[in-house]
Amino acid sequence: PGGAREMAVRIRLARFGRKKRPFYRLVVADSRAPRDGAFIEQIGSYDPMTEPAAMKVQEERALYWLGVGALPSDTARAILKKTGVWDKFSSGKKQ
Repeated sequence: PGGAREMAVRIRLARFGRKKRPFYRLVVADSRAPRDGAFIEQIGSYDPMTEPAAMKVQEERALYWLGVGALPSDTARAILKKTGVWDKFSSGKKQ
């Protein structure tokens, strides 16, 4: 008994901004932490209010976290696909 347990790490969105004007940060967090609660690292942002929606991802950090087993939420995966990070991760896995 005891010992450090493996954390279930997720890549997901944390909501910021004011009412009716959402702005999201792409964060790496323990899956048990609340949506806007503690996170390990911020790796990007997503602003759905701009036209077209603005997405920024720190590619290196995203690939690192995916590589060590962080699971993206459905929305986070969609953002990673749109920015091309997911394709780089998938092609790197097949080698």
